Amino acid sequence: MESGEQALQHAIATILQSDPLTKLLNQVRLGRMKPTDPGLRAVTDSWMGIYQKVIESGGFSSQDLRRIDPNPRLAILIECGVVAGAQQAVADLRTSFERAVAGATE
Repeated sequence: MESGEQALQHAIATILQSDPLTKLLNQVRLGRMKPTDPGLRAVTDSWMGIYQKVIESGGFSSQDLRRIDPNPRLAILIECGVVAGAQQAVADLRTSFERAVAGATE
């Protein structure tokens, strides 16, 4: 059985594997890729789904959840035009996070 810290590190590693911010967002900022690029959209949608599954896997304390809060990353993606704030996947991820925080232990 994983300890809380091991579970958190595993969650972070899982989220980072498909994180569009690390490489692809820079391509958008440099003008080499458009925010509406289908490949970027696919990677971003996949990442949001993975992020949501990680959060919904449960077992995180409120402190753990603060460390994996998706909102700062979503704000950057929205600012760059990669996703829309009203997009269903964005709303679903935020809702999952809020539910997890509400049910988390200290």
